[in-house]
This record gives sequence, structure tokens and C-alpha cells, in this order.
Amino acid sequence: MNTTLLRRRQLLLSLGLGVAGAVAAIAHHHSRDTSGQSTAPDGVAVTGASSLLSRQGEMPEFQGISQWLNSPPLTVAGLKGNAILVQFWTFACINCQRTLPHVTRWHQQYAAQGLTIVGVHTPEFAFEREVNNIQTALEQHHITYPVPIDNEFKTWKAYNNRFWPHLFLADRDGVVRYDHIGEGAYDETEQAIRQLLS
Repeated sequence: MNTTLLRRRQLLLSLGLGVAGAVAAIAHHHSRDTSGQSTAPDGVAVTGASSLLSRQGEMPEFQGISQWLNSPPLTVAGLKGNAILVQFWTFACINCQRTLPHVTRWHQQYAAQGLTIVGVHTPEFAFEREVNNIQTALEQHHITYPVPIDNEFKTWKAYNNRFWPHLFLADRDGVVRYDHIGEGAYDETEQAIRQLLS
């Protein structure tokens, strides 16, 4: 196992994914790397791990966004007063696709109560960089919340992110209180949303 994969495994283990999750994530990433088509910096798709945080720090601003879909440009500072759910995803990622029905439902159910969802689209492959392909995915998955296009990975890097999908949930002051990597924990995530909206 090379040094990069070993470091990734240690990171996943420290996040509580366990050996099986770590090996699956490494195998998934390795299989994509060998295709020669990946455009992402050290990204890994994973099945799930989450943490409820008492305080993590302020949510970083959106950076290097080439275009906003479904919305004019937004800022984290401008969204204060709302709970903010930032979702890192890319449309061809199967793990991301499986989370989308839950995220779109949360948007429908909680937007009027003060939840703003921002789906930061950060591509893994070259065809995922094309705006028309992203717009097709938004229609297919009934996504109506704001989607900034992060083709240069600047917002991805600002969040120190390495995974698809990855959710960051901030309170009304813009402080990150919860994050979840991968699929699953939908009830837990929804409970965290409700707590921050109450």
C-alpha cells in the first residue's frame, strides 16, 4: 500500500469509518484513479460517517465559483440568520445520487422554516464540468435549491473536503455544528436540522 493510500486509510479510521469502510473507500478511489479520467484532487466516495459537533468554527465562504444554478450568487455571510446545509456532490457519483432524494426533501420541508441548502457541485470527471450536463442532472433529480459550480475545487479546498458526498450543517450564526460523510444517517441528519431550526 503506497503512502497516500495509507494516509487516507488512517484518516478514514480516525473518522470512525472502520476497517471495512476504509478499505472500500480506498478500493473505490484506486479503481477510479487507474482509469486516467479523474480530475479530482484526492477525492473519495464513501458510504458514511458523521459527527455532531458542539462547535467546529465558522463555515467557510464559497470560493472560485464559476456559475450559480437555481440562484443568484450567495455568500455564507449573507445567509446568516438561516441554518445552512452545504452539500458537496457530483452528479455521476452513485453515493451522491442515493442521497439526493433526502436532500431535496429537506429543502422542500424546511426551507420555509429557515434552512438554506447549497449543493456545491465539484466534478470528478471532465464530463461533470459541463454546465448542460449539470443542468440535466438538476432536472432529473428535481433539485431546485442553489447549486454553485466548483470546477476549480476552490470551495472544496476551503472546506478541507476530500469526500463525495459530504454534508456540512451550520447554525443560524454560520457555525458548523454537524457534518456527515457519505450515504446514510438520514434520520440523524434530519434531527440535527430540526435542532438548529428550533
